[in-house]
Amino acid sequence: MTQTKVQGLTPCLVFVNRAEEAVNFYVSLFDNSKVVSMVRSEGNEKMPEGTLMHATFELNGREYTAFDGGPSFSFSEGISLMVTVETQDEIDRLWTELTAGGGEEGPCGWLKDRFGLSWQIVPAALGAMLSDSKHGNTAKALAAMLKMKKLDIAALEQAYRSPA
Repeated sequence: MTQTKVQGLTPCLVFVNRAEEAVNFYVSLFDNSKVVSMVRSEGNEKMPEGTLMHATFELNGREYTAFDGGPSFSFSEGISLMVTVETQDEIDRLWTELTAGGGEEGPCGWLKDRFGLSWQIVPAALGAMLSDSKHGNTAKALAAMLKMKKLDIAALEQAYRSPA
């Protein structure tokens, strides 16, 4: 199989509308984030004037693009942005901000924001709790996680540290 050399791989988020609002919101949530550029339509029969044709932005230093695509576009749970954090305060803050204004809580640390994009808000320690059976009870940690919406680090740790 021949491999192709590429300049880079950049996730592109296509919104029905409100892409500019979403981009500005996402950039406000994370350190080391910024809007790089925005290009708006000057108006034609397919794209009204001011429609966001292309945005480049960074979240935590990683580049993304976005644009308004119209009603034929929607997000699904088949793709999400996973945010790994250290503390419960970080989980709580992101969960609150991302579900505000019409977002939806989902199971096991998943949520949808008000723009319909799926996110996973995950504690950094979760990977070890679910895979390191030498130092804890991975089955009980998994069972605890499956009962949660927003993940609770203390409850996950308690389940992980419990006897078999």
